[in-house]
Amino acid sequence: MDNLIQVTPTKKNRRGKVVHSGQKQIVINIYKDLLKTEPDIKYDNLLNKISTRSGIGIGTIKRTIREYKFTGTLSSPVNKKNRPSVVDKLDDFDKNAIRQKIHAFWFRREIPTLPKMLQVINDDPDLPSFSRTSLQRLLKDLQFEYTKRNRNSALTEREDLVLWRRKYIADIRRYRKEGKTIYFLDETWINAGDCSSRVWVDKTVKSHRDAFNRGLTTGSKNPTGRSKWLIVVHIGSTEGFVAGGLLCFESKKNTSDYHDEMNGDTFFEWFCSVLPLLKDDSVIVMDNAPYHSVKKDHLPTPSWTKAAIIEWLESKGVNITEPLVKFELFQKVRQIKHQYDLFIVEEEAKKHNQIVLRLPPYHCELNPIELAWSVVKGHVKKNNTTYKLNDVRQLLNDGIKKVTPEMWSNFVSHTIKEEDKFWQLDFISDKMLEETQASTSHVLTITGETTSDSENSD
Repeated sequence: MDNLIQVTPTKKNRRGKVVHSGQKQIVINIYKDLLKTEPDIKYDNLLNKISTRSGIGIGTIKRTIREYKFTGTLSSPVNKKNRPSVVDKLDDFDKNAIRQKIHAFWFRREIPTLPKMLQVINDDPDLPSFSRTSLQRLLKDLQFEYTKRNRNSALTEREDLVLWRRKYIADIRRYRKEGKTIYFLDETWINAGDCSSRVWVDKTVKSHRDAFNRGLTTGSKNPTGRSKWLIVVHIGSTEGFVAGGLLCFESKKNTSDYHDEMNGDTFFEWFCSVLPLLKDDSVIVMDNAPYHSVKKDHLPTPSWTKAAIIEWLESKGVNITEPLVKFELFQKVRQIKHQYDLFIVEEEAKKHNQIVLRLPPYHCELNPIELAWSVVKGHVKKNNTTYKLNDVRQLLNDGIKKVTPEMWSNFVSHTIKEEDKFWQLDFISDKMLEETQASTSHVLTITGETTSDSENSD
């Protein structure tokens, strides 16, 4: 009994689990060993023995042996990339268009519901089609809530977003009244392959030879393959784009999302270079992109160890004289975090007597520079014929010059009208929801009185 050794069975590879090159190599090693020790073994028995020893299924073993015989190598399967959902593919402009469709219901004095929104959005040829689940996910991302009011339901924006927007509008109105210059900054991208989708064609030209003989050109070909991108940052006011405020550089990543290319260091370096170019005691409006929102100090998070939290507290002058649990340490962090929960760009702006004002999320229509970008990109698309990055860079500079102070003033005036619409929107939705609630309560009261009268007559 003492000489017996207990052997545990080989652990089987879970069905559907990916088999990598290391496991495949083990299969081939067992395969070679069995052929050497048992040269007359039948193929089916060979597969069964390899499966028993390795714990890998027979189908995978067959494919592995076949791969090794034909190629002499073993490969790991390519990891499948996560496909972005419909919501992930939407840009800020599409999200903003959907938000405006919801707001349009309130302006028409009609309560927006999920079925109504699904119909309106899917009927718009310029927007992607959604399933009910995808639309719910998007509306949650846009900070809408499905609010119930007695027997009625409505799509309403989250309280924190409404408060943020109203505070922003109140603040910018106050700064205008005080006579401060208000600057608006933003980032965008330019594709070297951008061009007009439609061009005028001379139908009298019958062929390339005909065009050559007549001294004509038949137009440039559309770009092929992947184009390069320019990442662009600029700032402007009613006086136009700020001279010397342009940052333009080539994207190194294969992505059309400039947010993937920008980082806090690049933006902060540009921001510091622009501050001396601005008027004193002015306001800088920006959104909440991650590279705009780098914190000056790293604040403790639940993932921090107790020792790290204590070290942070003591570095801020808080003495820990007795043993404390983590909850107690975080209570002390909360008491002083407001002193250190600061953005580096806002602190830098204060040094130059400037104020940073943050836009509410997904409200690009409150930033007039978006209209300026539309003019600039339109100029690039209209005149881009070479699709070369240097030429596109020159077209970008020319397009920026086309946006005059008069145009900027018109863009800001349009934005002010949008601010006024948002300001009224909240009052409209409040009133409609109150009226709906009062109407429902009135019906319930009348029903109750009728029942009571009937009982009395009986």
